[in-house]
Amino acid sequence: METGAPLVRVLGLGNVLMGDDALGPWVVHRLLETYVFPPEVSVVDVGTPGLDLVPYVAGPCGIILVDAVRSSTAKPGEIRVYGRDALVKFGPQPRTSPHDPGVTEAILAVEMAGEAPAFVTLVGVVPGRVATGVGMTEPLQEAVATAAETVVGELVARGFDVTVRNPNAVSTPLPWWEVPVIAPVPPPASSPALASAPAVELALV
Repeated sequence: METGAPLVRVLGLGNVLMGDDALGPWVVHRLLETYVFPPEVSVVDVGTPGLDLVPYVAGPCGIILVDAVRSSTAKPGEIRVYGRDALVKFGPQPRTSPHDPGVTEAILAVEMAGEAPAFVTLVGVVPGRVATGVGMTEPLQEAVATAAETVVGELVARGFDVTVRNPNAVSTPLPWWEVPVIAPVPPPASSPALASAPAVELALV
């Protein structure tokens, strides 16, 4: 491990444009907004990397993953914590979308390469709706803070000093997918040079 490398990586997985699949990125946002982490802990939103997850989980550091997970026995919003063995052998059902995180495949790949992480923990939340669109269902919104607390609990149990951020400190900016889009303001119609310019219309896809 290179000098200054993190001892634990907290990785948020998920597609913010697919409803409740945004759980991982939202938990990362909550963690960075609410807590102060020591230099040995990195907290990163990795999106939907697929097998590109391999570089994030390779090496001697520990890994805490945060993601939406399927469960036939749990209600939306319920939290499930899985260890490495459960992920590889009896973990959540594999997804079928092209944005699959490939967690099991990534873990097995780094282990076969001799770069297994020190430990792997998945903090999962059962989704209610995973479909195209920005915005999570109410049970998932309510689960974000609890999932973040679960991650912090995992870190504290392993001896890391995580503190609550000073509420008067500069707040974390809104995540990029929640930043309002401002349409350009069309010039006044009375402007001689630009009077014939067409009105600007914003279309969100």
